[in-house]
Amino acid sequence: MRLCFLVEEHYRHDGMPLDVARQLTAWGHRVDVLRPGDSLLAISETVRAGSHDAWVLKTVSGGPGLTLLEAAAAVGLTTVNDVRSIRGVRDKALAAVIARTRGLPVPVTYAAARWERLAEIPAAEYPLVVKPADGSSGRAVRLVPTPDHLLALGPELEREGLLIAQPYVPNSGTDLKVYCVDGEFHATERCSPLHPGQAVRERQVPLAAEVARIAAQVGEVFGLDLYGVDVLLGPDGPVVVDVNDFPSFRQVPDAVARVAQAVLRLARSGTAVSAPAPALVGAYGQLGYDRDEFGAAI
Repeated sequence: MRLCFLVEEHYRHDGMPLDVARQLTAWGHRVDVLRPGDSLLAISETVRAGSHDAWVLKTVSGGPGLTLLEAAAAVGLTTVNDVRSIRGVRDKALAAVIARTRGLPVPVTYAAARWERLAEIPAAEYPLVVKPADGSSGRAVRLVPTPDHLLALGPELEREGLLIAQPYVPNSGTDLKVYCVDGEFHATERCSPLHPGQAVRERQVPLAAEVARIAAQVGEVFGLDLYGVDVLLGPDGPVVVDVNDFPSFRQVPDAVARVAQAVLRLARSGTAVSAPAPALVGAYGQLGYDRDEFGAAI
């Protein structure tokens, strides 16, 4: 099969998904790695029917990779995950609405394009967790204890675009991360970015039945196949605080092989055009070591 991996600069040296690309190459598949944030693209020629059997995205939320993935879907190519599902979780404000509407346990979520409007949130809702609606990898997540602290954060928040705020869920200071790979669930525990003083390194932990049920429901609600769910164990039970469409899969046994197999299965079961891939012409920028390691750079 011929696959295209869209890898943002933030993940240029990340084992996931580059190790997956290496594994697929070792299995005899053609893998082109495209860096959408550092390339000049003749996009109408690069993204066209028959170019690849499937496109896989590993990018930051606000990066250009999602546009390329949507372009691939628009011409009938298979994407991993489904591009509509990715869009649904990348926008955290949209994801909160979808999740609550479908009965998932998520906090009440406020959204504001101007940080000053967050000051209208009742004091009884504090402490708050405030973050960008397009954030990823824990970027700019802030614990705001009081309204006065919100005012002090104003200059920083002003640069973040659409913001969401949720009442803080009391917890032990650790996050539970549940990874789904091909219908199998794996749980890890790690230090919360809101509690950096905790000394808990990410480690595998048993997956409780209730958390497994919620994680499975997340996949069904958002239509995801490969994904991660951040869960807090609050006083009233598990609470979903984030969903990631292509996480790191850290601590998942044989993660590289498992994810590679899942990508192949999804590519084969999709709607990709099966005609031979046409030659791609033109110079599309410096793509680093991908040319030699994975196949022809595009």
